[in-house]
Amino acid sequence: MKEIFVYRHVPFEDLGRIEPVLRSAGLPLSYVDLFDGPKRFPTIDSAAAVVLMGGPMSANDDLAWLISELKLVAEACRRQLPVLGICLGAQLVARALGARVYRNPVKEIGWFPIFFTEAAASDPLFYGLQGPETVFHWHGETFDLPEGAVWLARSEACPHQAFRWGRAVYGLQFHLEVTPEMIADWVRQELNRGDVSGLEKLPDPNAHSARMQALAELVFRRWVGLLHAGH
Repeated sequence: MKEIFVYRHVPFEDLGRIEPVLRSAGLPLSYVDLFDGPKRFPTIDSAAAVVLMGGPMSANDDLAWLISELKLVAEACRRQLPVLGICLGAQLVARALGARVYRNPVKEIGWFPIFFTEAAASDPLFYGLQGPETVFHWHGETFDLPEGAVWLARSEACPHQAFRWGRAVYGLQFHLEVTPEMIADWVRQELNRGDVSGLEKLPDPNAHSARMQALAELVFRRWVGLLHAGH
């Protein structure tokens, strides 16, 4: 039976608000954990969809497992499988499609508004959302749009916040999946200490929580709908 594969780069960046929505798809859900060292990647032939989570590493790092992951993402895109990349995951999708990943002028950590492009008005995930929407961010790098991608959202500090490539390949630079508990945990993580030390004030984990829940359910259920529509 086909499965939804979730690639996790650190143990504390998991599906969050995405998980109950994915489980409603009626397909098995399997984590592929990469943080314990090189792993044998499951064959793409058994994937119904691929979800790529965030992490503190760079999409440009010369790591054997990351290079294998990029090849898998490129193959998933070539086969037109549904792919959802979050933060680092979005950067991996962009790089797998041939785009450049590089340092953003500023680190964007905390609650900031995103603004939708004109193309978002007819996008399968974002139609009907007028914006701006205040969502959670935690990233220091950004990416160019892959060739053929549809630009969907921007923020004041980072032009490329969301894109679609093909029918159901999405990259979201922002973290729509986070729960208050995840945010509170992230600021305590040793791997995030360098980012946290540069903040004037820690983000409030509970800010905008109700709206984030509504947005997450809307956007991720629409993505699951694309999964069903294509398979």
